[in-house]
Amino acid sequence: MSDSPILSASHGVPPGDNRAVRHGCERQSAFLFSAGEGSPWRERFEDGLPLVLLAIATLIGVTDPERTGSQRWEIIAYALSAAVVVVLTDTATPRGWRTPWRNAAAFVALLSCSSVLTLVDPVFTVFTIAAFFRALTLRPKPAMVAGLAVTSALIHSLPAGGPVVALQTWPFLYLTIVAVQTAAIAGGFVLSERFIAQSEENRALVAELRTAMEENAGLHRQLLVQARESGVLDERQRISREIHDTLAQGLAGIITQLTAARRSGADPAESRRRTDLAIALARENLQQARRAVHALTPGELDGTGLSEALAAVTARWADRAGIDAEFSTTGTAVALHPEIETTLLRVTQEALANVAKHARATRTVVTLSYLADQVALDIRDDGVGFSAAPGTPCATVPAGAGTAERTGGYGLPGMLRRVQRIAGRFVVESEPGGGTAVCATVPAITAPAIA
Repeated sequence: MSDSPILSASHGVPPGDNRAVRHGCERQSAFLFSAGEGSPWRERFEDGLPLVLLAIATLIGVTDPERTGSQRWEIIAYALSAAVVVVLTDTATPRGWRTPWRNAAAFVALLSCSSVLTLVDPVFTVFTIAAFFRALTLRPKPAMVAGLAVTSALIHSLPAGGPVVALQTWPFLYLTIVAVQTAAIAGGFVLSERFIAQSEENRALVAELRTAMEENAGLHRQLLVQARESGVLDERQRISREIHDTLAQGLAGIITQLTAARRSGADPAESRRRTDLAIALARENLQQARRAVHALTPGELDGTGLSEALAAVTARWADRAGIDAEFSTTGTAVALHPEIETTLLRVTQEALANVAKHARATRTVVTLSYLADQVALDIRDDGVGFSAAPGTPCATVPAGAGTAERTGGYGLPGMLRRVQRIAGRFVVESEPGGGTAVCATVPAITAPAIA
């Protein structure tokens, strides 16, 4: 892969940008210096490593007490010449210009200088070590392996006279050393590259995981807020339904009974009966209010079945409203889920309250039918009725309904919401002068078994 200035520019990266270098032409000595990858300190160290090793070898050579003055000057001259070559071909080359061909030329120049200096004085074997680092920059990988092998062959033979001499005197040991050293350095470098790539992938995965956890935490907080708001709304709706279905109806009944007691002043017995009914209603509503606050089961369902509770509600309502009412049950009665029974009870109470307020009926029939997988509740009256298509679901308030319904109250819409909340079906059938029929059909979900 070439990272020439043209190729870098085609990828939208300026020639001098270090990002172009990382795509294949940067110093690939990461197996020794994996920490601080791409740091300025590491780059300066790698650029200056050949010059540092050259300076060390030169210092060792000129400080050798056995050297003569002319030998020291000779070492200094060769070292300065090699330094100039290294700087021009390698160190001074901008990183953005280090293509595979430039890296190969720099490697050849460095290895040539070190070989000449080693022939002059074996102490410059120290300088030849730098060729191993530069061989790692060669691409493709076979070129890197070849560079390492040539460097190993020279570094182990030049002090003794060169590769030819080594092959003549100790060929097996020489070739074994070169092969083992080349394989060790190349293999270690390849493994380090894979390790670094895996580390980068793991780092990226950790970053993605951290981001995902932060997003999940944000979503969790959002869900908590929504759940809290939903819970508040559900509780408000529950209290609103309970107030309408119990307290409001009870207060309306109390007012009706007290008004009737006042009007029957000439009949003390009737006035007392009406007053006693008002007191009973007040006590009953007090209990209902306490149960509504604590979200308890309606008192009518305490210790009794649904059919018995509806029969008692119908009888009390008939006595208070002065309207003939009949309750009947069909099918085999079973204990239903408390939510199902509460819904049917509240629908019955609301429907009967509507009959008393709006229907001007003389007779009402309440029927509870236990079917195979459903329970049906029918409340029919012979009152004035109103305009509504037969079998129409109560999705909107029909024209001609009472004031509460027309103003968005809790009558028919409230019954509809209650029934729909438990996956039931609610239908109102009526016609002017033909009475009204309210039908609620709900799933026959049985009560949970008590362990």
